[in-house]
Amino acid sequence: MNDTTTFDPNTMPALSLRNIKRSYQQGEETLRIFEGAMLDIWPGQIVALVGPSGAGKSSLLHIAGLLEAPDAGEVYIGGRNCVDLNDGDKTAVRRAELGFVYQFHNLLPEFSAVENVVLPQMIAGVKPKIAKEFAMDLLGRMGLGPRASHRPAELSGGEQQRVAIARALANRPRVLLADEPTGNLDPRTARMVFNELLEICRSQGVGALIATHNLDLAAHMDRVVLLHEGRLLEGAELAAAQRSR
Repeated sequence: MNDTTTFDPNTMPALSLRNIKRSYQQGEETLRIFEGAMLDIWPGQIVALVGPSGAGKSSLLHIAGLLEAPDAGEVYIGGRNCVDLNDGDKTAVRRAELGFVYQFHNLLPEFSAVENVVLPQMIAGVKPKIAKEFAMDLLGRMGLGPRASHRPAELSGGEQQRVAIARALANRPRVLLADEPTGNLDPRTARMVFNELLEICRSQGVGALIATHNLDLAAHMDRVVLLHEGRLLEGAELAAAQRSR
């Protein structure tokens, strides 16, 4: 693929990573994190990203989310190659097309849970009443309806994480990128939140890439890809890599 390649967003993946390469210099040693990583995620498809700590899962999410530039390769979002966009255009794509759930919640501490979910919508031009109705719907689905008026400091870590998930979905993104989104939740709540996340992504046609160490949850996603020695493996390649470990 080259920079002139375009996809039809109605028939092509929501997110495509093409030949992603990334390395870091550590003293005199070059650490090669990605060696031609390739991935397609389709609208409404939820993909688990697994691999050992330090393999580069968070870095891959940052590259897919246009927060970090690869050394080489292409990132297509909705059919548009976004790697060479300027900072302003990347920000616009992130705001309109992407939803992020980080390991750390990054909620605005001076605003309530519902306000944290309303604000991204208002920035995107949604009327306050409509934004609040959708925010309350999302928080309700996350089991947080009664806690909507509480500020982050008044919420537990798990509750803050659920607010962060609702916020990431507030603008109906094309692609959701999540780094251990249920890592701070007890098993029962994790299952409930995960099921709601799957339902929302599928019903809204959101393609999701979810980094997780929870293999039970990964098994319930549409696909599982393993980050192994700089490449993304699935299917037969994944099975072969697991047998060799």
